Amino acid sequence: MIDRKLLRTFALALVSVITADAQPAAERVDKLLQSMTLEEKVGQMTQADYGALKGRTDDVTKYALGSVLWGGGTELPEISSEHWARASGELQGLAAKTRLRIPLVLGIDAVHGHNNLTDAVMMPHNIGLGATRDAAIVEAVARVTAVEMQATGMNWAFAPCVAVARDERWGRTYESFGEDPDLVRQMGVAHLRGLQGASLSNPTSALACVKHYVGDGGTTGGKDQGNTEVDEATLRRIHLPGYIDAIKAGARSIMASYNSWNGNKLHGHRYLMTDVLKGELKFSGFIVSDWAGIDQLPGTYRDQIAASVNAGLDMAMIPNGPGTPNNYVDFITELTKLVNEGVVPMSRINDAVRRILTVKMEMGLLRRSPGPAVGLETVGSKAHRKVAREAVRKSIVLLKNENKVLPLSKTSKRITVAGPAADDMSVQCGGWTIDWQGKEGRRVIGGTTILHAVEQSVGAGATVTYSTNGTGADSADAVIVVVGEEPYAEMFGDRKDLRLSDADRAVIETVFATGRPTIVVLLSGRPIIIDDLMTKCHALVAAWLPGSEGAGVTDVLFGDVAPTGKLSHTWPRSMDQVPVNVGDPNIDPLFPYGYGLSY
Repeated sequence: MIDRKLLRTFALALVSVITADAQPAAERVDKLLQSMTLEEKVGQMTQADYGALKGRTDDVTKYALGSVLWGGGTELPEISSEHWARASGELQGLAAKTRLRIPLVLGIDAVHGHNNLTDAVMMPHNIGLGATRDAAIVEAVARVTAVEMQATGMNWAFAPCVAVARDERWGRTYESFGEDPDLVRQMGVAHLRGLQGASLSNPTSALACVKHYVGDGGTTGGKDQGNTEVDEATLRRIHLPGYIDAIKAGARSIMASYNSWNGNKLHGHRYLMTDVLKGELKFSGFIVSDWAGIDQLPGTYRDQIAASVNAGLDMAMIPNGPGTPNNYVDFITELTKLVNEGVVPMSRINDAVRRILTVKMEMGLLRRSPGPAVGLETVGSKAHRKVAREAVRKSIVLLKNENKVLPLSKTSKRITVAGPAADDMSVQCGGWTIDWQGKEGRRVIGGTTILHAVEQSVGAGATVTYSTNGTGADSADAVIVVVGEEPYAEMFGDRKDLRLSDADRAVIETVFATGRPTIVVLLSGRPIIIDDLMTKCHALVAAWLPGSEGAGVTDVLFGDVAPTGKLSHTWPRSMDQVPVNVGDPNIDPLFPYGYGLSY
């Protein structure tokens, strides 16, 4: 029989231990903060881009920088995991030479895997993960990402994106889990938990950065960095829930958004950053700017720094190096002056730095020397590729299956694969793959293209032929046509016309003319206008941007698994219906939100 008195005594003792352990941590942060000079505090608030540090990496030590990032096309010249690990180690070594030896948080846009490495596993983009409706696989995907990051010494992922994409024309639609706030909040929490693990102090955990606060998916016309013109009730109902749940789940960093809310830029929005996020929602982590985000505020650079920091920004992401406008040296110099002149109060600086140091403490960076937590052999491992393949399988949405043409038989005598996208890893992975806008080239990374996956799926007696333009398919038992969007990312991905390209249409037309069973696999970062092509294919599969493991697509095509994916976006019939979202009145889309067939 349980001794309740003894149990209560044990519980009280445990609470006492936990409280005692937590208190010294806060005291250690305060003690460290009290020992810092103003210049060291401002240094902690500064995140310099790695490209800006070229030839000046000693500035990490000179200015006691708090963070370094990679992004926007400033990756390493050599992009293997070995070189990434070497670069991170060198930077942490420079941080260790500062007076207080405070390690760096090393940030990277690991948005669908550790996607800046040639040998890493590229996961499906968020639009596909949203279609899985499976929080467990999303968490597993993020866990793999964190492990591969930490193998190279990276400890901060600029993910998850909890934008609620409400206009398909937006070039970042694929970074969103979907158009419904409930789906986004569920998947965003799963992704955050996968990155951060059970504890941030675990060496294989990565700090998550929930983004982009707030309303980035709701801009008028789907314009990137545009104006979200909604009342506060709508902002809270659609765009805020993902942050509320993420904070409850342990979010410790949040990225401010480029967009405006009713004409006011978020990077200078005190009400939303301080009153709502830090006050009402009790977010105790730190807010980081987006890439040069403060530069879009009115006035001089000095005015922009004062406005953003006073509004609640804690760390500034600064892409430019010395000799260029608005660089990290200018930021440090001007912010120091602003504090000395009383324009930015010291209390605001102390609050920002306390938040940053607290998170670094929680990450274990102030208690141990940072470095690769696991061996480089984990990067791109079979186990990790297995997780990615499973995610692809679950993300596939079957939109049409006339006369049950799918699943295909592995004993077919001849299968033709058509379309240039079938053997192009850059199209299969999309943006944020090696380069910011995506890397052009059929073999940009390791993995399996859909063409090669088809070749591996069929039996020994089958013949697989490949035609980029669709010719030569007259005698095929079935034709798999793979078409899709060229890679793109923010700024350059906005489109006014979402119709499939003329070149891709021509391939489908050529194959359709043969009369052979035609399966169209669509690779895209959003719903594409295809209404007039629906009669020209027997089966239509939305494979989104599946990443490096094309075998996950063919697992569904050949019936190893049945499709289970459901649309995370309403699919419009024509551009006249754009934007269209679940719950809109009087809509008649081509496919409704949540649609998806199975076998």
